[in-house]
Amino acid sequence: MNVVILAGGLGTRLSEETELKPKPMVEVGGRPILWHIINHYSHYGFHDFIIALGYKGEAIKRYFMDYLELNGSLTLSLQDGSKTKHDTCSDGWTVHLMETGLNTITGGRIKRLAPMLRGGGTFMMTYGDGLSDIDLTRLLRFHRDHGRLATVTAVRPSARFGCLEFDGDRVVHFTEKPQLGEGWINGGFFVLEPEVLDYIAGDSTHWEREPMEKLARDGELMAYRHEGFWQCMDTLRDKRQLDEIWENGQATWKAPR
Repeated sequence: MNVVILAGGLGTRLSEETELKPKPMVEVGGRPILWHIINHYSHYGFHDFIIALGYKGEAIKRYFMDYLELNGSLTLSLQDGSKTKHDTCSDGWTVHLMETGLNTITGGRIKRLAPMLRGGGTFMMTYGDGLSDIDLTRLLRFHRDHGRLATVTAVRPSARFGCLEFDGDRVVHFTEKPQLGEGWINGGFFVLEPEVLDYIAGDSTHWEREPMEKLARDGELMAYRHEGFWQCMDTLRDKRQLDEIWENGQATWKAPR
């Protein structure tokens, strides 16, 4: 099953990092967030990835070319420049690095992949800037059971600030950054049927607008509610928070190596 990862946006809200690299290449715990996402899917048995490139896509291409070359043992002859690899990369991923345009919007990037997706059956799709500990096997089972065209993972992010409850002016309860009680949002981690491509007009289409809105009106969009960890990396503050979670050994999205 193909896993589409949208990795072409400008990442303007993370400009401290994205001036020189695309957002999916911004590191969390010393590895690009894209690596974490791919590793998570691979842990659940999904090994075929289609990465929709745009802004500074060459950096992502270079990363995977180097990844293949530099993982494993290597002998170099400094006399004649020859090299011998003693083993191959054991991750088992197939990565299709597809140019989808510098200014193409999210829906348009999916539409540009239509030649690879039509006829290929169910596929997964997510963004190149979000981490979660979602059980992808359960997500796929949920999608198969309801039989509609699209499943979106709904999440409730943590509040940015602590929550206060009052009795008059007296604070009776304080919770540090609680999970929001209401307001489920689009957390990515979609499961889709190829027919959703017909809902996308072209390059300027936002996947999160007309296509998802029409799928909902047609009764073809279902939500898988995920109560566990989810965090997107929109700002430098988000990156630092994810780094801290990783360094403290609390990264629930971390797949066993």
